[in-house]
Amino acid sequence: MSILLFTVITFIIYKLTKFSYKKWTFPLFHPLLICPIFIIILIYLFHIPANHYAQGSKWITHMLGPATVAFAIPIYKHFHLVKKYIGNIVLSVTVGTLVAIFSTFALSMLLNLNSEFIISIIPRSITTPIAIEVSKEIGGLPTLTTIFVILTGIIGGIIGPFEIKWLSIKSPIAKGLALGMSAHGVGTSKAMEYGEQEATFSTLAMIFAAWITMAWGSLLIPFLINLAHIN
Repeated sequence: MSILLFTVITFIIYKLTKFSYKKWTFPLFHPLLICPIFIIILIYLFHIPANHYAQGSKWITHMLGPATVAFAIPIYKHFHLVKKYIGNIVLSVTVGTLVAIFSTFALSMLLNLNSEFIISIIPRSITTPIAIEVSKEIGGLPTLTTIFVILTGIIGGIIGPFEIKWLSIKSPIAKGLALGMSAHGVGTSKAMEYGEQEATFSTLAMIFAAWITMAWGSLLIPFLINLAHIN
């Protein structure tokens, strides 16, 4: 009973927050930001244990896999463009992952964050399932990693469109790669509002960023950790 109830409640809250975001198009009304806040308020007011709610709504979590696979459809439709620009895609995303890792690491060291915190937030710029695996591999805390992945997506989804406008970026390929690299799933959701090509290249950026960051997880990130004498 609780599985059906919590799944329906989560779905209704999501649809309402998505409706409000579409109606007012205010960045801070993004469902990924507002929906968890409403759920937290709900489980607090009704004294529902968080684990109980998570178990009850697990069907939605299980749908994440098929939803991710569905990203292959726009890639297939624009495969001729993918082949044409594959070099640009790989180079752009590789540079993007390096900037994400080095900037996160440098800022963390500058703020004198503790070692667990630093290791956990380094994979923040890739999609959640892969970020969790990279976090586990390098000794981070997956829960903390998940929080920063979501924050990165929300902030990137809010700031990204403004940067695209200010920099007068017209190319749908550039828009898609920038949003997918900087804000993974949220960025791809935003890219869909621009058009199909933007969504395709944002999806590609998200996928390549995950692959490349996994490679950095066994090479570059351990080197940085040892360099800073973390752990």
